[in-house]
Amino acid sequence: MSRIGKQPIPLPGGVSLQTAPDRTVTIKGPKGSLDLSLRPEIDVAVEDGQAVVTVNGSGPARQARAFHGMTRALLSNMVNGVVSGFERKLEIIGVGWNASVKGQNVVLNIGFCHPVDIPIPKGVEAECPNPTAITLRSVDKQAVGQLAANIRAVRPPEPYKGKGIRYHGEYVRRKSGKTFGS
Repeated sequence: MSRIGKQPIPLPGGVSLQTAPDRTVTIKGPKGSLDLSLRPEIDVAVEDGQAVVTVNGSGPARQARAFHGMTRALLSNMVNGVVSGFERKLEIIGVGWNASVKGQNVVLNIGFCHPVDIPIPKGVEAECPNPTAITLRSVDKQAVGQLAANIRAVRPPEPYKGKGIRYHGEYVRRKSGKTFGS
């Protein structure tokens, strides 16, 4: 049994968890709703205002233990998302580099000969409070993290000058350039 999987998930007021016969869990809260398809080895039940994830014994035990903790973590993130939501901030470092949101795309002008358009998935909100910052918000932690990773991958920070797109607060270890001996 997983140590994390054994812990119950508290369901705050205004949050409901429902399981369907097709093994789909739906969590509804003040900010929206999210769905998760359960593995055949895992069951979810609501007891005393808390969600409990259990292993039902079907399938290999090793896989069931692995999915036990993962399912509990996913459900916990879903509950946190429908209550308070998730936010990820990105910073752009580079002279003349900027970003803007146009329609359902984030447009990056980051030193290429053309602007880079990245589509914003459904359910994610993007805004640029200033030209060198991007803020992403959603109830789905995975969607926010994946969009942030896709934006960062266009121009990851480089170690010599520090230019690139980085997460807010990310530390980039700097390297010294070439040295000449005399």
